[in-house]
Amino acid sequence: MGTAKVTAPLIFAITIATIGSFQFGYNTGVINAPEVIIKDYLNYTLQERFENPPSEVVLTSLWSLSVAIFSVGGMVGSFSVGLFVNRFGRRNSMLMVNLLAIAGGCLMGFCKIAESFEMLILGRLVIGLFCGLCTGFVPMYIGEISPTALRGAFGTLNQLGIVIGILVAQIFGLKIILGTKELWPLLLGFTIIPAILQCAALPFCPESPRFLLINRKEEESAKEILQRLWGTQDVAQDIQEMKDESIRMAQEKKVTVVELFRAPSYRQPILISIMLQLSQQLSGINAVFYYSTGIFKDAGVKEPIYATIGAGVVNTIFTVVSVFLVEKAGRRTLHLVGLGGMAFCSVLMTISLLLKDNYGWMSFICIGAILLFVAFFEIGPGPIPWFIVAELFGQGPRPAAMAVAGCSNWTSNFLVGLLFPSAAFYLGAYVFIIFTGFLVIFWVFTFFKVPETRGRTFEEITRAFEGQVPAGNQGEKGPIVEMNSIQPTKDTNV
Repeated sequence: MGTAKVTAPLIFAITIATIGSFQFGYNTGVINAPEVIIKDYLNYTLQERFENPPSEVVLTSLWSLSVAIFSVGGMVGSFSVGLFVNRFGRRNSMLMVNLLAIAGGCLMGFCKIAESFEMLILGRLVIGLFCGLCTGFVPMYIGEISPTALRGAFGTLNQLGIVIGILVAQIFGLKIILGTKELWPLLLGFTIIPAILQCAALPFCPESPRFLLINRKEEESAKEILQRLWGTQDVAQDIQEMKDESIRMAQEKKVTVVELFRAPSYRQPILISIMLQLSQQLSGINAVFYYSTGIFKDAGVKEPIYATIGAGVVNTIFTVVSVFLVEKAGRRTLHLVGLGGMAFCSVLMTISLLLKDNYGWMSFICIGAILLFVAFFEIGPGPIPWFIVAELFGQGPRPAAMAVAGCSNWTSNFLVGLLFPSAAFYLGAYVFIIFTGFLVIFWVFTFFKVPETRGRTFEEITRAFEGQVPAGNQGEKGPIVEMNSIQPTKDTNV
């Protein structure tokens, strides 16, 4: 097999694709900074319309709806991934849905001038729909254009896009930039600019070669794209692997979401995919980000928003670290390290929150625990669940699997956002013990059930779930282990 190189066309295509991840991160983080200002706007708009100031309950409900409706859009969007990618292709789907980003951005950007809180809520719903679709399209496209040996490292770039989006949203939300009474609609409407940029650049990116060969039977186009992306003429083995997969697909009937749970060969990978997505959201990372400003304030940090941005910077740095580690250490190992480290930090946070009133220095332990918690998240549970789903399934079931995984991620995200404030109110510092429990469960599950996929072709991974070891794959890589084996596989990168 020709050694694939990291070429300019490959970097360009992946960079442009990750604008979709940036959008997801940006729109997740953008709503937190201007909370007070947007509540004032909702108060003013309702007062103007109904000539009576709204009650605190109505105001809080409308604010919560503005935040939560994003996740509802995300759930619907992530579940619709299969409708697009098989019909229009991976690249064209990313191109088309930017219309949603532009529409959502316009609704949010002009809601203040129109004095319409409905426009704000509808804009959040539409942008959520767009982000839900992106969480399926981007990891799938990156996984399908990346060389096997670099698939994990490039897959991590999806998460890097997300955390940079969150960080940019936090910085733009500062009072000295766009977080003001006059400029907050621009802060929300900014999402239009990356959408236009991606629309302009995507036509210069290739379609997924797997989609062209397997779904469209365009072998020559797929071959040319692979050669250009990977900088090698020798792609015969990869083309053959795709053809084998195409033959397998022709023998199987179309894979629906129901089939994923029914067919024995898909049941285990879909369970792993769902559990990994839940491990990301139920790890408590969103709770820590929601809570961090308050914790930093209690610790005596003068401007807690800057400390929260500091956590965002740590977030970004450790995602970059993960890019370099994922092909060396492997997915499974990093996920275990991440979950274990987060469990330890959440216990540390609970203890320090309980003792900080008695011992002033405990506040600094707590800040350290938060930053470490974020770092461990980005080493494993942050990036890995997104791209490992694309690795566990062949071309046929992949869109349906991405839809189920994405939907479980968005649903758990929505539930954490909805239930965490009440849990924090009733449980106080003990709230993190709940997350510790979840982290321990996910660690045990990962140890016993999650396979190592590093350096494996899609075909090899799929075969292993069916309990067959394809001939000729035992060589230097060692045999492919049964997927419920607890031993990580020994391999050298392809």
